[in-house]
Amino acid sequence: MAPKDYVGRGQAKKAQPPPRPPFPWIRTIITLLLVVGFAVFLWFIRDEKKDEVELQSQPTVKEVEPLPDPPKEKWEFMKILPDPNNTVEVDVPDAPNSGKTYVMQCGSFRTVAQAEEMRAKIAFQGLESQVKTSDGQNGKWHRVVLGPYDSKRNAERDRHKLQRAGMTTCRIW
Repeated sequence: MAPKDYVGRGQAKKAQPPPRPPFPWIRTIITLLLVVGFAVFLWFIRDEKKDEVELQSQPTVKEVEPLPDPPKEKWEFMKILPDPNNTVEVDVPDAPNSGKTYVMQCGSFRTVAQAEEMRAKIAFQGLESQVKTSDGQNGKWHRVVLGPYDSKRNAERDRHKLQRAGMTTCRIW
């Protein structure tokens, strides 16, 4: 069988591009009017400011009236209250120490290098820590410890200082 020739059969018609929408004259004119109106508005504001500045810059001579007498107080608490410059001294007894000491642990590592790195980060915050090594059932551990602290408040203060520096692993025991 001979090959068929499809080239000669009608060629595809080229699709015409869709018609272009008409230019939006009304929208353009309204936009230009708004821009011109805004510019005129700003121009008038500028002129008013110049007038106000010219009025204020002219020297005026007025006699300064003396201030009126202060009004009399309706209430007596101003006379009754003590002088604000007086101070009151209060004896605050020291909190009784219950014999507890607190220790803060910031990390527990398998290698000494990791523990020393944590200790250096803590030292940059101005706190002193120690690395304590312990042998347990799970092998050797190197703990980074701060303290002992006499009160939990002091331990919390140091823990908050470390939290502001980005170390959130510290726990108080």
